[in-house]
Amino acid sequence: MNFAFIFARSSRHGTGALLGPGHPRPRTLLRPCAAALGLVSCLSLVSLAGCAVGPDYRKPTVQVPASFKEGVDWQRAQANPQASLSSSWWTVYDDSVLTGLVERSLKANQSIVAAEAAYRVAQATVDASEASLFPVVTAGMSATRSRTGSGTSSTTGSLGTTTGVAPGVRTNVSANVAASWEPDLWGQIRREVESSKASAQASDAQLAGERLSIAATLADDYFALRQADVDIASLKQQQAIDSRLLDMARAGYAQGTASNDDVLVAQDTLELAVAELQSTETAREQDEHAIAVLIGEPPASFTLTPREDYAFKTPAVPLALPSQLLERRPDVVQAERTAAAANAKIGAAEAAFFPVLDLSVQGGFEHNTFAHLFSLPSRVWTIGPDLAATLFDGGARSAAVRGARATYDEDAANYRQTVLAAFQSVEDSLSSWNHLSRQEAAYADIYRRNQALFASQQTQFKVGTTSEQNVLTQQLTLLLARQSLEDTRSLLVQSSIGLVKNLGGGWQWGAEQSDMAATENTGSPGKHPTTTAAAPKTTAKGD
Repeated sequence: MNFAFIFARSSRHGTGALLGPGHPRPRTLLRPCAAALGLVSCLSLVSLAGCAVGPDYRKPTVQVPASFKEGVDWQRAQANPQASLSSSWWTVYDDSVLTGLVERSLKANQSIVAAEAAYRVAQATVDASEASLFPVVTAGMSATRSRTGSGTSSTTGSLGTTTGVAPGVRTNVSANVAASWEPDLWGQIRREVESSKASAQASDAQLAGERLSIAATLADDYFALRQADVDIASLKQQQAIDSRLLDMARAGYAQGTASNDDVLVAQDTLELAVAELQSTETAREQDEHAIAVLIGEPPASFTLTPREDYAFKTPAVPLALPSQLLERRPDVVQAERTAAAANAKIGAAEAAFFPVLDLSVQGGFEHNTFAHLFSLPSRVWTIGPDLAATLFDGGARSAAVRGARATYDEDAANYRQTVLAAFQSVEDSLSSWNHLSRQEAAYADIYRRNQALFASQQTQFKVGTTSEQNVLTQQLTLLLARQSLEDTRSLLVQSSIGLVKNLGGGWQWGAEQSDMAATENTGSPGKHPTTTAAAPKTTAKGD
């Protein structure tokens, strides 16, 4: 159903009338334009003061535990999800090579480039939605020349009167400016803007999540590569010792002091070391390839120099973690903002049940010659408010509202599930950290004892109370103990990276708490500082 009120004025032929009784004849084009602007201003105030239909957004409720199961306190606090999404957490590992690689990946990785483009698309959508709040102004100019057969002529002669059709040529030139505006009386456009802004924030969180994921993946691959460097060096030493033991077994067999079984066992031990070395070198090469792709380079042009004596350094994990660390996780922020966008869509769908008011005004000049176009007798103008309402649509609007509400329910459920999954991942990381810390302490004790045993065997060999075979066997045991210790330290570092990622980008500390943590972290390897602060202090794990 449409209700249109159109006022027209045409003075092209020197006469004019305002359609509608009781209205005076306008003297200039400015008067109707001023009236239109006044009407637009009044309706603008009404539109801004009007309420937006649909439910106002409230964050979906989630059951938050008072503390972590794995021994870290959970402090409730107000979250600022966008505040720390760009933290440089990788610098706490005190490795300039790692820092350089991460920074390169954040600039060149194509997944991040794609996510940045998606965010720009979301920002453009916001701008397009906000543009609907303003009038649309257009201008145009046209000239047409047409020929018709509507003209007639008559001739009187001796044979009587003859009537014929004479072709006519007409010229029409016009220039006009038009403005139209749809006041947002029911908040439909405002809800669309609200939805697009929330979607842009979700896209921003997705971009931050992509950056965090790329940085964490690169750091994980990097430390796995360094673990392979240490293992390769150890396996090469083991291979040399196993080769020497095999030679001794063969010599003993030839002399009758060793059995053939001893030779076979020595051969198997050597071959196992060779096989494990090949597997470790394969893993290192693949880690190097993965790092190359993460920084946007082909694997063939990228090489990392091996570091056989690499010392793994792990940050200290604070005992108390504030709640905003988890609430700022990019996936949690994205899920929450997606639910907010869906909530706004409900109001936009409900606004379709109300009439739509469209205001338009047009003014210009029209004449059959360009020379007389811009003259007062050639002026024309129209003002047309148009009110339209849909009376029957077969239930399409109701279905749209039901669909919008169902979409919100789905997104709210996804948000709650994302939060639960976030708690699970943090619990897993803390569990891994705690047990690996104890495991590291145990392997450190084993390594120290084997150092003492190897030193004792060397001393006994020098004085002739033990054999070279016993010394080599103990050296082999020492190498295995060191390899187990370094592998555990590597896993501990990688576990800390997982915790950093699961907390949304590490944790922030103040200067006072950092000093306190440095003091309290001098105890046994399995202990953690009892501070509630944030930026971890890096501690070197020496032999």
